[in-house]
Amino acid sequence: MKDLKYLAAFSIPLVAFISLYFKGAFVFLTPVYAFILIPIFELIFTVDPKNLSSEEHNARLKRKVFDWLLYLNLPIVYVLIGFGIYQITQQPLATYEIVGIVISVGIVLGVNGINVAHELGHRHTTNERFLGKALLLPALYMHFFIEHNYGHHLHAATAEDPATARYNQTVYGFWFTSVFRQYVNAWSIQKTLLKNSGRPFLSLKNDMFWYSILQLVYLAMCFLFFGKMALIFVISAAIVGILLLETVNYIEHYGLLRLKTKSGRYERVQEMHSWNSNHVIGRIVLYELTRHSDHHFKSTKKYQILDCHDESPQMPFGYPTSMVLAMVPPIWFKIMNKRVPRQMLLN
Repeated sequence: MKDLKYLAAFSIPLVAFISLYFKGAFVFLTPVYAFILIPIFELIFTVDPKNLSSEEHNARLKRKVFDWLLYLNLPIVYVLIGFGIYQITQQPLATYEIVGIVISVGIVLGVNGINVAHELGHRHTTNERFLGKALLLPALYMHFFIEHNYGHHLHAATAEDPATARYNQTVYGFWFTSVFRQYVNAWSIQKTLLKNSGRPFLSLKNDMFWYSILQLVYLAMCFLFFGKMALIFVISAAIVGILLLETVNYIEHYGLLRLKTKSGRYERVQEMHSWNSNHVIGRIVLYELTRHSDHHFKSTKKYQILDCHDESPQMPFGYPTSMVLAMVPPIWFKIMNKRVPRQMLLN
């Protein structure tokens, strides 16, 4: 039964479905659940820093249920988008209801879309990577696959990484720098990958071209089949999902920097270069993303076997709670700045 605890990750799309179905004041049930109720639950439930034994580790790797719990997010995300389009285009709604529906679907795109795509994007099998890219499509963030795998994991906790927030940088400023620089980086990385494989930039193997085409086709189909309101809805929901992702990026590496060696090169990524959280609720609903230090230490490690390292800087709250705190920069700085290792501030 312990393996099924990750079913709790489906509580967010379930609440979103309830929001869309009942409408009215219920449309804001999803953000209330995600950013008020879950943080309260995190304060109630204890922190669990325990790691798996070697026997449990091997047993979990053999159980396919952990993979299927990820795969199930694909139909859930697309069905919810379809339901959102139906409600927006076929039902008379007040402006506040439209806003609530956009936010609700956007949260699902961030948590059950991009977050799960991130996990699948690190898998070795082509099918799983395909599912990951399919989950990035409605968030209009398919370039994340290239930039994250070939950029962020190489440059994390350095000034060269757009997804690493600087010390004293606000989350609002980070949204702009991270979104823009990641997109530009993705094209640069794609160009390098093609060059290294002896292919020209104008090539059928240029994935960034395909990502752009697929996203444009997705938007065009929404407009042609469902109209202008549907187009505005899917773009707006994608923006919410993107900002949710970037807020997570913000808290994952805030203020942490790798030091340079005598040769001028950065030290290799270690457990101390990501913020870790062992708050059980956040761990479950985000598929162990909060054990981010171990993920960077070995990026191909599946979510169900990620460990906690004593060397990792620990967040005083879970990721959902920390995302809320990041929205109020003075509070965030007061809590987090004193926890950033001093030697990193001198780098």
